[in-house]
Amino acid sequence: MKQAIAGVAPPEIDEIDAMTVWPTIGATSAGRLVGRLAAIRLGLGGFFTLGTALAVATIPLSLAVYAWQLLPFLCRRYTVTNRRIIVKTGYRGVERQSIDLDALEAIDVEILPGQQWLHAGELILRRGGAEAVRLSGVSRPEVFRQVCLKARNALMSVREVCRQQEAADSQPVAS
Repeated sequence: MKQAIAGVAPPEIDEIDAMTVWPTIGATSAGRLVGRLAAIRLGLGGFFTLGTALAVATIPLSLAVYAWQLLPFLCRRYTVTNRRIIVKTGYRGVERQSIDLDALEAIDVEILPGQQWLHAGELILRRGGAEAVRLSGVSRPEVFRQVCLKARNALMSVREVCRQQEAADSQPVAS
């Protein structure tokens, strides 16, 4: 008897978006410069540091980088579906790059200089031991990594259950 698994789509169902994130300014070298400057801990400690003053002083640069990333030909986002992780570009979300969840072997998080203060990082999606896709400037990268791994585990679990059900359905029924 086949039964549904809550929150998981079977293979015959179309692709469904699970989560989409937009890169932070930490995806750009100018944004990482802001992060490096703001992370300077020189000063009285706590809130009153040189880094805090530089963070305030670089607000116009941060806004410019943010606005730059929203330009129609530059904007991008990262989407996890029930089958793939996709890099989409433009306002319409045209697929530029993707990796199937079942081909995904590992996801590494790399924090570049300047990204730590921005709570951002790089997600490196690996296939065959090599880098297949790099997601730059992901906000809270460990959280997004866990979402990707859970989506992969759900897909693999559903495939295993479907395989077991097909095997059980092909068994002759004893009377």
